[in-house]
Amino acid sequence: MLEILNTATLLRLFDGLYLTLFITLVSMAVSLVCGFVLGFAAWAGSPIVRAVLRICLEFIRVMPPIVWLFVMYFGFSRWFGLNLSNVGATIIVFSIWGSFEMMDLVRAALSSIPLHQTQAALALALSRTQIFVFVVAPQALLRLIPATINLFTRLLKSTPFAFLIGVVELLKVGQQIIELYRYENYAPILIYGIIFWLYFLLCYPVSLYSKRLERKWKI
Repeated sequence: MLEILNTATLLRLFDGLYLTLFITLVSMAVSLVCGFVLGFAAWAGSPIVRAVLRICLEFIRVMPPIVWLFVMYFGFSRWFGLNLSNVGATIIVFSIWGSFEMMDLVRAALSSIPLHQTQAALALALSRTQIFVFVVAPQALLRLIPATINLFTRLLKSTPFAFLIGVVELLKVGQQIIELYRYENYAPILIYGIIFWLYFLLCYPVSLYSKRLERKWKI
């Protein structure tokens, strides 16, 4: 067991963890920016805009992430002659998926604000912009934060799909280490056990914090 848990093995696992976090954080950053823009459009846009965005959301949701990864990396990159790396394809797929999921969260948060608050603000002679900035947006943001944290954990837990297109993330590194020590019977349970706890230590505190915010703000 000690010969497996050496410095080189641990460094390789942390390299895989770094790439996993890199993909998640970049995808989440893009999702936040695009999701807010699309979410506002889905809330305040015309019926045609809302219908188109809803169709896009359902289209993104019904396709498994694995299919999108294959289509992006093996399909689009060749059809359009793009020199797209596997990491780049993964970030694009997760960013698109995350953006539309974030869009729906933003739309739902904005729509959840009671109409009487807007009517009361209009009675106080506030403009539409002032109502959005000072009444709707702050309350919607509080309702949005826990759901956004949950989206982050979903993105993080979905990164292992990327190993199917050759991304050497945490799970792929674990498989490589197991293959290296294939004659050691306890290698799979040991390496996958470490990977399990790494994901647990990353996701559980974040999920716990999200639930705490929900209780605190009584969302």
